[in-house]
Amino acid sequence: MNRDLSPAAEIGTTASAGPPDARLATPAEADGIVSPGARSERAGGPSWVPPEQYAETVMKATGFACVYFTNEEDHPLQLRSVYSSAHPWQLVGGTMEHGERPWQTAVRECQEETGFTLAGPPRLLATVFGLPGTEWPYSTMGVIFEGGRLTDAQIHSITLDADEHNEVRILPLQEWKQLMPSRDFARLITVAEARRTGVAAYFDSQDGETE
Repeated sequence: MNRDLSPAAEIGTTASAGPPDARLATPAEADGIVSPGARSERAGGPSWVPPEQYAETVMKATGFACVYFTNEEDHPLQLRSVYSSAHPWQLVGGTMEHGERPWQTAVRECQEETGFTLAGPPRLLATVFGLPGTEWPYSTMGVIFEGGRLTDAQIHSITLDADEHNEVRILPLQEWKQLMPSRDFARLITVAEARRTGVAAYFDSQDGETE
């Protein structure tokens, strides 16, 4: 059952664009690394770095994309996981698959987990980063998109994937605190504040975890 959803029209963030000819250094340039096949003059002497060799030296990361929904009173919506006792309540979303862009992941995961089809356009609420840890060996990078405010009818029409989640719950923001790890709740607050202010947030305290 597909139900098109567009993020609430009054919500979203915009970023001012720089001059058309503005150019920032690429990460490789900023680190003193030149393009593969070119000569590097870093300490230790000149060297030629094939792409596959250089790729082995850089950070490894997994990505995820989520969607932030609320009801019409701005109470966050989350799904209860059937497979994660450590992180029982989760935003709609999940891990990016090979070849996917973040918005494609958000659309796919939303369809799979709720039955909703996001119509877009994508509106970014937050970016998330975590370093590797005991729970997960890679860095984690993710984005959280605006899903908008759902009507009661839309909420009641949600169709869960029983293999992943077994409950939809909507609560005032502070009532989530007792149901979630402190770090998960901190992220939820960050996203809610981004919705309230219209300014995209940056949350970098998700170390050692996947979404």
